[in-house]
Amino acid sequence: MKPPKTLDEYIDLVHQAVYEVDELQSCIEDDMEEMEDCLPFIRPLDRELRALFESMTSGKYHFPGNEDLPFMAIVRKFGQQIPFRQLLEVINTTHRNGLG
Repeated sequence: MKPPKTLDEYIDLVHQAVYEVDELQSCIEDDMEEMEDCLPFIRPLDRELRALFESMTSGKYHFPGNEDLPFMAIVRKFGQQIPFRQLLEVINTTHRNGLG
């Protein structure tokens, strides 16, 4: 997956991650027993991504440079269970390094 070159592309990636969380939540609701490994992280991940998206669309977001986004603690702990982990890593790398 290529890093975004524009702010609009970056915002679109975050929106895509929010969509992926929504899809995963639907899967959990449909098959709670099979997807129970996702329960510890899905709500906190949803909150973090929605807060990031809101900050971007409201103009409050900035690239700080050397710190990870808060959701990366979740990715480090539960990454094996997150099917869209790579997307989250690209979002974080862009946050740290700026637009490509």
